[in-house]
Amino acid sequence: MGHNGEVMFQPTRVQARRFFFDTWARYRAGLPLEGAQTLALEAILAHPEYHAVLENAARYGEREYFPEQGETNPFLHLALHVALLEQLSIDQPAGIRAHYERLCRASGDAMQAQHTLMECLAEALWQSQRQGVAVSETVYADCIRRRAGAADTLE
Repeated sequence: MGHNGEVMFQPTRVQARRFFFDTWARYRAGLPLEGAQTLALEAILAHPEYHAVLENAARYGEREYFPEQGETNPFLHLALHVALLEQLSIDQPAGIRAHYERLCRASGDAMQAQHTLMECLAEALWQSQRQGVAVSETVYADCIRRRAGAADTLE
C-alpha cells in the first residue's frame, strides 16, 4: 500500500525488465519517452556497462543473477535508481532530498550519492522481504540519516 491506502503498482519481473528494454529501444530509435522512462533513461545513460544487456532482450530477459556469486542484477540496480529518483522528486521519505544533496556535496559525485542511498533502500527492501512485512520507512530513513551524517564528517 502507498500513501492514503492506494495499491502501488508492483510489476512482474518480466514487466519490469520489459520497461527497461523498451526505454532503451525508444531512446535509441529517437522516440519520445513516457513517464518514468525519463528517470530510467537517466540511470541507463549513467551505466554504459548495461547497454549491451538492454540491447539483447532475448538473451537477458529471463537471465537469473546470483548476488552470492558477486553478480549484480542490472535490472534491479536500474529499478532502485528509478525508485530513488522518484523519491527525490517528491522528497519522500521527508528530508531525503536534503540528505542526497549533502552526500552530493561531500562526494562531488551525484551517482555515488545515489548509490549510497540505494544501499539503504536495498537494505530496507531486503529486511521487509526477509521478515514478510511492509518496507519500514523508519529503517530506511535511519540508514539515510546515518549515511548522510557520515558524509558530514568528510566535508
